[in-house]
Amino acid sequence: MTPAAPAVRTVRTVLGDLDPAELGVTDSHDHLFIRSPQLPTEELDDQAAAEDVLHAFAAVGGRSFVQWTPYGMGRGAAALARLSGATGIHVVAATGVHQAVHYAPGTFPALYDGLAERFAAELTTGLPGAPQGVRAGLIKVASDVGATTAHTRQVMAAAAEAHHATGAPIAVHLEPGADPHFVLRRLHARHGVPRERIVLGHLTRLPDARLHRELAAEGVHLALDSPSRANHPADHQAFDLIADLVEAGHASQLLLGADTTTRTARRAAGPTRLLTDLAPRLARTFGPELPELLLTTNPAAAFAAEWRTP
Repeated sequence: MTPAAPAVRTVRTVLGDLDPAELGVTDSHDHLFIRSPQLPTEELDDQAAAEDVLHAFAAVGGRSFVQWTPYGMGRGAAALARLSGATGIHVVAATGVHQAVHYAPGTFPALYDGLAERFAAELTTGLPGAPQGVRAGLIKVASDVGATTAHTRQVMAAAAEAHHATGAPIAVHLEPGADPHFVLRRLHARHGVPRERIVLGHLTRLPDARLHRELAAEGVHLALDSPSRANHPADHQAFDLIADLVEAGHASQLLLGADTTTRTARRAAGPTRLLTDLAPRLARTFGPELPELLLTTNPAAAFAAEWRTP
């Protein structure tokens, strides 16, 4: 009997599947396009501005850009492949669903029917409104501000089902005051998503070093994605949190991102500052190997998958 060929792991970009070794320097959590009723007049919807962001990122050594904008929030599906081709930046798009407050009234509950199938189709067939073959490469979900809602429970269940059908990683938006352990109990303990397939975002919103070490010990990826606003307190906290986790032996689980969500934030050029400010500071303190790990090696592991078709 001929032995089965080993599974091949790839990163699913909007221009096709990519060898993880080719991902290069990566902004692991950001947005080129996004809209929400919670962000009036601050929408990111300008294709020319998005192209400028990617050109600027490329100019300082960036190679890949992971957009966490999910279904129904203006993710710019029709433009992502063109922008990737025009700038040379690999772009990873998202499926998934955010908190209900980020959608127009009446969007739910009709959307719940077939939600897992929708996610799986966007990961394996294509994004609605995009050129043929442009697919998502991750599933985005979110925690709640307070008590966990039925909406979040349904979305997480659908995300887990889509993960099992496709192999896609799941990225989680965490709110201040959220319980990341609850998120892990839902996704891993209840729904069987492997911990290493989960990326927890917004750790700078939860400035508790002990909590970060506990989460890292679970084996998940942790995204230190401070807001793209120069001199924002979370921008400075990010360095201290990274330093603590590195010293605790968890450097191989850390990702960096700028998380640009508004027009105002875009003026601070967060994606480029990852490479011109934060990365040099990390290199001076810990040596050049650490930025390479956080910006290149770890994203290749976090976003690569053994893709399956349902």
